[in-house]
Amino acid sequence: MSGPTVNSFFIGSSSGVTFSIILSPIDEETGKLQLAKCGESKRAGDWNLTVTPGMDISKVTISLTRNLQLCLPNATDCCTTPLCVVETLQVLACRDSVLLAHLLIQAEIYANSSFTGNVSENATIIPNQVFQPLGSCPCDLTAGACDVRCCCDLECSPDLKQLFNESCFTGVFGGDVNPPFDQLCSSQSMEYTPEWFPFLCVQSSLNNTPFLGYFYHGSISTPKAPSFKIPLQTSPGKLFTGYRQGDPIITEENEYFTIPQQSLAGQCVGNAPVAYLQNFDVKCLTDLASYKEGLPHDVKINSGTGDFIQQNVIYRTITDTGKFITESESLHTAKVPCQNVPFAENYTFIWKDKNIQQINVTVFHGSLCDGEILTQRFTVTFLNLESTNSEELFGNPGYQVGKPVRAANMNASDTFGSLNIWQTAGRGLCTSATSTPVLFGLNSLSGCILEVGINENCSFLRANVIEKLNSLIQATHVGRRDNSSYSDLNDWVEIIRLDPFNSDANVSTGNLKGSCPDIPANLNIRIIFADVGAVQGIPWQEILAVQISYSTVMWQFQCGLTCENSVSFLPITASVQFIKVPAQPPVPMTRFQINYTEFDCNRNDVCWPQLFYPLTRFYTGEPYSQCLAKGLSLAFLVLLVAIMSNPWFSKVWNSYSL
Repeated sequence: MSGPTVNSFFIGSSSGVTFSIILSPIDEETGKLQLAKCGESKRAGDWNLTVTPGMDISKVTISLTRNLQLCLPNATDCCTTPLCVVETLQVLACRDSVLLAHLLIQAEIYANSSFTGNVSENATIIPNQVFQPLGSCPCDLTAGACDVRCCCDLECSPDLKQLFNESCFTGVFGGDVNPPFDQLCSSQSMEYTPEWFPFLCVQSSLNNTPFLGYFYHGSISTPKAPSFKIPLQTSPGKLFTGYRQGDPIITEENEYFTIPQQSLAGQCVGNAPVAYLQNFDVKCLTDLASYKEGLPHDVKINSGTGDFIQQNVIYRTITDTGKFITESESLHTAKVPCQNVPFAENYTFIWKDKNIQQINVTVFHGSLCDGEILTQRFTVTFLNLESTNSEELFGNPGYQVGKPVRAANMNASDTFGSLNIWQTAGRGLCTSATSTPVLFGLNSLSGCILEVGINENCSFLRANVIEKLNSLIQATHVGRRDNSSYSDLNDWVEIIRLDPFNSDANVSTGNLKGSCPDIPANLNIRIIFADVGAVQGIPWQEILAVQISYSTVMWQFQCGLTCENSVSFLPITASVQFIKVPAQPPVPMTRFQINYTEFDCNRNDVCWPQLFYPLTRFYTGEPYSQCLAKGLSLAFLVLLVAIMSNPWFSKVWNSYSL
């Protein structure tokens, strides 16, 4: 530690646990630190120990009580040297004289450098940077000494300057703070000066240099905060021509209709717009102190044709809150003890073609008290008006982004299967982790922590990890489409499983205590899909293949001063990656494209084969008749220039002029 206060945390129940702090001396004979014994002293020298107990975690604070000011003449209770405190501390947590936890602190604290004496009123006058350079000699870096190669340094004598007079720093760093800029008329001597330079050059003195403009601030405009308001169509009649997939839903106030959703970082965003024809099911953690009201349910929604639809809201009360609320380990900070808040909100959008016909909302309310953590759930489902089967939402047999990937277990009597990833909470342990389905088109990474002892058998550890990873995949096949039938095997794709260990390779058994190699701690799920068509403009996406593989790691037991009666942690993860491939294999490159890459329009900025592209039927930026007329006019001008630049044209012109 380098400051007067340091905090640490004791994880677990603090009932019957005594904390003590001890100044640890060093054995003069061995030079090693002496291990302290259990005690009840909460003060050692100038150090105090304070413990703030909690439910499953206690905050331990170690603070220094002495003065850290440097000593003035005839002063006491101060620091005589800049390095004021150099001590070694030990913090012990014991129960019935049995050591539970041990913390070693090495304190090196310097005295405060703030000046407390008299301050002179003579202030250094700094010139205005807008009109005069602040530093006339930037290479003068050392006060009271001559800087080598800095010819503008006034502290360099003429004899010293002769040593490096021919190697002085140039430019602004060397003291030329007002160099002539390129636009000056006096700079015409520079190389490659264009012929039109005398007409556009600047007549100015070096005092008016553009380098001073770098220090000019000018007027400052107030930034405009981004708004969710978007301009609507101003055509007469209907305001909207309908929604397309992925378009944000608009309210009556010409704003986005928002519901809390998860961002790419995994955190919940309260003002995330709802996209048309995109389902989602998210869970957000909040407490009473940070809870914020969402969008009111009396907001009307634009149907897509300019009309506005009122939400049909049903309110229900949750009596069993155990699935939504967990106890918090932090201190209570809310102003009110309890509040009635929504635990879950389910939105169902009934749609037809490009319009929204009806919105049904079910809100589940419950009481949230201070010190509790609430897991809110928000679901959005789009149902086709002409479809009565909730499994066929869009009339599109393909997958849509955000929908669960269908799985089946063809080796069981009940063919229903599951393809999941972890959803951890609390301490992130695998024993308390739940699972959530894999959503189509969304790459994800999840994991949990497995507690492992120092005497763990490596073979047993590998089997335990594989068992927990395989529990996420209770399936042998994955549905090609969202409406795959369990009775038709052609609608399903078999999962390709790569064993974590090759049968030909010898897996090390791990003879070292607290170390196990080749632990399959990472599960990799790769799903290959493609666009095979479209239904009403919505892409028809199918899954082509699914592969499951494992990545191994080297596990080693991590411990502090003592490794007895403690456990280490092994993180295991599951990742999902969606890979999009073309529905048909790409056309192979010809030998001409391979050998003559300069004619390949996809790999070069200049594309000679498309020189006359504006004159072809493929160009749609302008009417073809206008393109043809402009092209012929350009060709005529090129031909005219070629004729007039020919020598015989000047002879013919001179003969006719005579």
